[in-house]
Parts: sequence; C-alpha cells; structure tokens
Amino acid sequence: MTSTAKASASAAIQEAELVRSHSELVKRIAHHLAARLPASVDVDDLIQAGVIGLLEAARHYNGSRGASFETYAGIRIRGAMIDELRHNDWAPRSVHKREREVAEAIRTLEQEMGREARDGEIAQRLQMDLTEYHSIVADAARCQVLSMNHGGEDGDETVDATDPGAGPGESLQQAEFRQELARAIGELPERERLVLSMYYEREMNLREIGAVLDVSESRVCQVHGQALLRLRARLKGWKAEAAT
Repeated sequence: MTSTAKASASAAIQEAELVRSHSELVKRIAHHLAARLPASVDVDDLIQAGVIGLLEAARHYNGSRGASFETYAGIRIRGAMIDELRHNDWAPRSVHKREREVAEAIRTLEQEMGREARDGEIAQRLQMDLTEYHSIVADAARCQVLSMNHGGEDGDETVDATDPGAGPGESLQQAEFRQELARAIGELPERERLVLSMYYEREMNLREIGAVLDVSESRVCQVHGQALLRLRARLKGWKAEAAT
C-alpha cells in the first residue's frame, strides 16, 4: 500500500471513529430542536440530516483553528438540520411576516419612548388584542431555528452559534456580531434575559423553566418569543450598518 493510500485509509478510520463517538450528539441536538417545533416536524428527519452534518464535520475538521471537534460538529449538525427545515419550510410566510411587523413595532416604540416596549403597548400599536399578540410571539419561539447571522429567504433572524471554520473576514464580522448580540441580550428585561439564559446556556426545556419562574409553559414560550423579537428589533440597525 502506498503512503498516500495509507494516509487515506487512516483518515477514513479517524472520520468513522469521530462519527461513531458523536452519534449521541446528533440525537441530543435533534430532540432539543424538535422541542421548539410543531409536532408535525419528524425528529427522525432531523437526526438523518444531522448525521450528514456530522459526516461533513468529520471530513473538514481542522483542530488547528482552536475549536474542539464537538463544538465544530455541533455547529455543522445544527446547520444541516436547519437546512432540512428550510428546505421543507413548515412555517407559513404569514408567520414570518407577522414576526417582522412585531419586531418593527418594538423598534419604533423603543426609539420613541427610550425604554422597553411592553406587551400591551406593542399590541396596541399593531391594533390587535393581547391574545393575538401572544400567539405571534409564541410562534416566534417555535420558529427559532434559523441563524441570526443568516436571514432565511423571508428575512427571519434568530440566535445561534457562529462558525469557527470561517475565514478571517467572516470571523471578524462574527466577532463583532457576538459582541453586539451580547450587549443587546444584556439590555433585555430581566425575565427575558433569564429565559434565554436557561434555554440556550443551560439547555432547560419550557417545563423546567416554567417551574423555576412559577409560570406556565405557554407563558415561557411567549417570553422567549418576545425576547427573540426584541433582539431582532434592536439588532436591525447594527446589521444594516455592517452591510454598508
């Protein structure tokens, strides 16, 4: 066997071992994503897409960039699942449109008042009752699967990790984005900030967060969605400046 063939065989073995040892990571991410989505989304479809992402991660991982394989693979796995969801977009365009309208109302009100816009104020600006408003922000939480770094075809933007495999220019923009995102999160109302922390950092589910805050799961979903829409509203100006 030639040295090239030996190197290829060794790389294939290493890739297979990485895939085998991280198969549970795919399932964990799939179930965490599925918990945010309607029951019509099949978790097995997410797992299948995630396995493809894991394979791609094993083939392209470069440890010299500093990120651990699990961190890098997690991003590629989520990305593959998100691509699957985008390809089979389960969220009607009307949902995305309503979310953009809420985000714009929040942005306008907060600019006018110089403080956080409250539920009732936002609903009044949109000429809807609180029940309809809370339905929209709950939908926003369920739609939290697309990266804030990359708008979907409907311009939906939410929160996700950045890619450690990006080039220098992209890495700089990602670093600036993370800094601005951290600032925006830090300025959220306390309850919204707490929900995001428990959901994304501690990976608690809605029921667990509700138990901590002594509120229903549906209320946690509403707070989560409102936090995401408030972040979208506050980051809109930064994204426009970064694009110029």
